[in-house]
Amino acid sequence: MAKCKTDCIERPLSLVFQKFGSVVGRYPYVFLLFPLFVAAGLGAGFIFLQEREANDIEDQFTPVNGPAKLERAIVVENFPQSEEFSQLRLTSEGTYGSLIITGFREENILTEAAFIDILELDRQVKNITTGNTFKNLCAKTNGNCMSNPILEIINYNATQIVSSAITYPMNNGMFLGTIIGGVQLKQDSSEISSAKAVRLFYFLDEEKTMENSEWLNGFLKLLSNYTQQKTVHVSYFTSISRQNEFETNSDSVIPLFSVTYFLAITISILSCLRLDCVRTKVWVAAFGVVSVGLAVLASFGLLLFCGMPFAMTVATAPFLILGVGVDDMFIMISCWQKTEVDKAVEVRLAETYKEAGVSITITTLTDVLAFYIGLLTSFRSVQSFCMYTSTALLFCYVFNITFFGACLAYNGRREKGNRHWLTCMRVPEEASGDAKGCCIGGAYDINTRQEFEMPMDSFFKNYYGPFLTRVWVKVLVCLIYAGYLAVSIYGCFQIQEGLDLKHLAADGSYVGDYYDNEDEFFSDFGPNVMLVIKDEHFQYWNPTARKSLDFCLDNVQNLTMADSDIPPISWLHVYVQLGMNSGFDVNNETQFKSHLTAFLNYSGFSQDVNFSNNQILASRMFVQTVNIRTAIDEKNMLNAFRETADECGKLQTPVDLIVYHPAFIYFDQYAVIITNTIQNIVVATCLMLAISLLLIPNPLCSLWVTFAIASVIVGVAGFMALWDVSLDSVSMINLVICIGFSVDFSAHISYAFVSSEKSSLNKKATDAITKLGYPIVQGAVSTIAGVVVLAAAKSYIFRTFFKIMFLVILFGAIHGIAFIPVFLTFLSTCGKTCSKKKKENLSNSTNGPQAGTDMSNSRTNIVEAHTDPDCY
Repeated sequence: MAKCKTDCIERPLSLVFQKFGSVVGRYPYVFLLFPLFVAAGLGAGFIFLQEREANDIEDQFTPVNGPAKLERAIVVENFPQSEEFSQLRLTSEGTYGSLIITGFREENILTEAAFIDILELDRQVKNITTGNTFKNLCAKTNGNCMSNPILEIINYNATQIVSSAITYPMNNGMFLGTIIGGVQLKQDSSEISSAKAVRLFYFLDEEKTMENSEWLNGFLKLLSNYTQQKTVHVSYFTSISRQNEFETNSDSVIPLFSVTYFLAITISILSCLRLDCVRTKVWVAAFGVVSVGLAVLASFGLLLFCGMPFAMTVATAPFLILGVGVDDMFIMISCWQKTEVDKAVEVRLAETYKEAGVSITITTLTDVLAFYIGLLTSFRSVQSFCMYTSTALLFCYVFNITFFGACLAYNGRREKGNRHWLTCMRVPEEASGDAKGCCIGGAYDINTRQEFEMPMDSFFKNYYGPFLTRVWVKVLVCLIYAGYLAVSIYGCFQIQEGLDLKHLAADGSYVGDYYDNEDEFFSDFGPNVMLVIKDEHFQYWNPTARKSLDFCLDNVQNLTMADSDIPPISWLHVYVQLGMNSGFDVNNETQFKSHLTAFLNYSGFSQDVNFSNNQILASRMFVQTVNIRTAIDEKNMLNAFRETADECGKLQTPVDLIVYHPAFIYFDQYAVIITNTIQNIVVATCLMLAISLLLIPNPLCSLWVTFAIASVIVGVAGFMALWDVSLDSVSMINLVICIGFSVDFSAHISYAFVSSEKSSLNKKATDAITKLGYPIVQGAVSTIAGVVVLAAAKSYIFRTFFKIMFLVILFGAIHGIAFIPVFLTFLSTCGKTCSKKKKENLSNSTNGPQAGTDMSNSRTNIVEAHTDPDCY
């Protein structure tokens, strides 16, 4: 029944492809020219490329509906930006330039000599003129530019740095945790003894967007050429640096495209090269790569016409598509070479399509579905990549059975006329294959009327297959697999989550230097988290309500990542204390509200309370965090603060509280990255299982395919962690790709095993390896060749893509030619289909020759489409 069900799907499709192949062989010029016109027409969509580019980091690399974005909207609505600048109260990163200044050889920075250089640098920055001066553009407080606290402490006099007694982290009510880094305190004192770094900020008025951008570019120009420091080292950064560096990243891979296509054409030609000047497939291989290029041009152009955003991650897609696309070419060539050479070209092409059509349809379906599943993710960068890549793979499939099929037909006509591959001149025919001359060709096997078997098939049939099925080799393979699985599982527990923002910049960028110094010297203190009470009905004058709020604040303050030594910045605490000292009743609603406006105006808390129409619509307080050094710390802090805020809403007198900081926009990735990855993997695996059940006439062996998928995913996830790759939106793309490729390798080897007519399990395994060993190696090499140049990219994103694709293909291929064949020999159930089939053959053979002929014909299957791509 299982075989019948599979044949019911396979046989009609094979007949459709057979008829289509006949049409292509009869009218190749139509299928050659029409795809060219389509590619040219759709390729015009590239005129919209610049308009469609979507390089905004927040938009592309943070969850689409992340909680922090909703929290930010609440904060912006209730606390509009004030003319009085406050870094603490920013709802975004702000617009700024920043310097981290360290001493040479990490010596103490708090010296007179160092501050002479620092003050000179500060002077030059403030004198930058780009049509506007810093004084005109700066963010102001009380009419003056926002100053740097450390320079205010010494009154811009370098000599005072030695004599000034500076306490840390609070100095006269001023927080210095983000200003002075690498601090050593005097014994039993909060006074600074030495420090290794000083950070300066130059904030600009955010409303002056165009002028700010010009000034910040001037800032970068000054610092990139600044070499006058005598005692200090300077790293620099601006609010536009990360975005600028990210946008230039894709430029670094453009030169690699030409290298990739050269590699692909070279590998394709070498693997399809024969010494026979007629049977060699040089031009076919070259046009196979051209077919993939046309597919990329047409598919990308179509999506650009449709307005699909073009994220930077899409720049990696052509490398992958090229590697995957030529696989179908190899299968088509393989099947062509298994047809009889003396038949008409259209008949040979019809037989080629009959054998290869279903197979390349199945592999395309698995790969495309794996990518389309990526659209379920919350990251636009992943959605964009998956849409472009899946659509391009569909176009590769269409161009392969049209454009490349036409090229194969024309090449067949050349072979039919026994013409030289380069000159197209007729050459003497040599059927035996013994001739060595460069102008004699057209050899074929006289017995089978097919082209000669290739050496790689002989290797897998006569050497590798028998070797793999020896008992001691099977034991060794099992031990190697156990080691692989152990290392993979260990690696899975070492996975780091999230995309480090410094990785969005190219290697050697000034951005990386700044982030490294920030991590080294300023990680003792984390963000100052905003606690927003958004309940407009909260009764601040009610002692019970205030007690609930104090309880919430205590819970937040008691978190391990909150600094218990620095009290929360709370307007309410100050106001209540003022009421007690001034004699008005803060427990009375009328008195509470009547004094509030005056208090807010002179106390500096006017930006912390949304007091309108005699009603407090919202208010906010701030809690300082500490020791946020790693991505895990960031994740734990975010979760702890949000969970504590949720608990506040469940008190007897509930406090409707949200927590927010601009960095939470990026921290949100930690909340969804694992769930998104698991969701995509589970959905994709279920779909692949369904496809394998249709493909493989044995449910138990279909489970082996699912096992292979899980095994490859675990291996890739574990080894990528050991290879310093984090689980982020970039690597998540590749884990989904895992599924499609592992099906390509494992499903076909399993089906070849099940469908084999051999009598023993070992012979079945050898037969399957003989048919699929070289196609698996060939496909793996071509795919890795498509992405290997990315290893030389200067961008983390592109290198990550290479690393994971390398692991995916390596482990998928090893499973296909080693692990799965060996494991299948342990599972005798998978051989029952063949046994039943043999009995049916014996039974049917008694019913006459016609029955035997039908049974022989019924053995056509998908795997035979993969049988050894006889191209060399």
